[in-house]
Amino acid sequence: MPNVVLLGTLDTKGQEYAFVRDQIAAAGVTTTVVDAGVFDSPFLEPDVRRDEVAQAAGVDLQTLADAGDRGSAVESMSRGAEAVVRRLHDEGRLDGIIGLGGTGGTTLVTRAMRALPVGVPKVMVSTVASGDTRPYVGALDITMMYSVVDIAGVNKISRRILTNAAGAVSGMVLAPSADGPAGDDRPLIGATMFGVTTPCVQRARQRLEDKGYEVLVFHATGTGGQSMEALARAGLLAGVLDITTTELADELVGGVFSAGPERLTVAGAAGIPQVVSLGALDMVNFGARDSVPVQFEDRNLYQHNATTTLMRTTPEETAELGRRVAERLNTATGPVTLFIPLRGISMIATEGSAFYDDEADRALIGAVKDNLTERIVLCEVDTDINDEAFAVAMADALVDQLAGTPAEEGTPGGRADRT
Repeated sequence: MPNVVLLGTLDTKGQEYAFVRDQIAAAGVTTTVVDAGVFDSPFLEPDVRRDEVAQAAGVDLQTLADAGDRGSAVESMSRGAEAVVRRLHDEGRLDGIIGLGGTGGTTLVTRAMRALPVGVPKVMVSTVASGDTRPYVGALDITMMYSVVDIAGVNKISRRILTNAAGAVSGMVLAPSADGPAGDDRPLIGATMFGVTTPCVQRARQRLEDKGYEVLVFHATGTGGQSMEALARAGLLAGVLDITTTELADELVGGVFSAGPERLTVAGAAGIPQVVSLGALDMVNFGARDSVPVQFEDRNLYQHNATTTLMRTTPEETAELGRRVAERLNTATGPVTLFIPLRGISMIATEGSAFYDDEADRALIGAVKDNLTERIVLCEVDTDINDEAFAVAMADALVDQLAGTPAEEGTPGGRADRT
């Protein structure tokens, strides 16, 4: 029988957790209650006590209580909860997890959730689920449910919300396995895609699947890149087809789709074979048109849809992006091939299109070539990024890397001009 872990601060939410536990039990699912509160709860006896959680964090519970510092207590108990949840999962005692909370409880519970593998059901009922949930969800599959009312007692509204949440996590752990057909052990490839690089990624994906690989496509919206790199860090990817590196532009200029300063370094640090391109480095992403910062009003702006406005990168910005791409790839410990499309790095950067800018593209390519070490294989292709030949060449290069085929020779360091 599957088991759901209920993690939370029972000193403030014990009544609500008791209600959820009973709802899950009524669905035929067992539970393990983990108390990450600092003080005792009169409503619910936990299976893992608060002093055990504190001990897992290497702190003394009484010392935390005596200090009266809520922020310090949340941080310490978060660390302990993460360790306890990891242990329960390793022991086969966690098939799903659910939490309830405000800002503090949500921070605590979701930290532990993010320590669990992708695919483990994770439900968080929270007062902050209707806002920016990125600090809580990160790059994992956490389901956030807005509590509507504060989690302060079981009432006409909260009873319905908590019942739905209990039903959700129960249904998740009782659902049939989605692991796929038995014997499907195809190596996993991570690929990055944007709307303006979709034809390239789709054709490359088809080519790789024809070669016996399973391709996981990640939308390059910041969390997409982080999700792919989280799987790379966990050792789940055999290779990376990083066609769309646009998140670096948002990191540099201040767009909404930054994946942070580790982007384009994680797979390399893990030694995973990579084939990379410069997809969509012609653009920085913002929200609706009126969300574009005032200092960018005179820039080349393109309304992709009602909620997404694109801004063309300048020659100065693309030169810096080229330097960053090269420097990050230079640190890779595994094989790397960088493909450069000479006739456009996105669907709207080709000649005659909205973001065509030959000067900016030359600055990008020049900076890459000036900073890339001889160890990195460089392939310049006289097509745009969405040309079928470009997509197939990238896919085939990754297949060669995975097979251990030496880099194609052409110029020093395995550089080749594929025209």
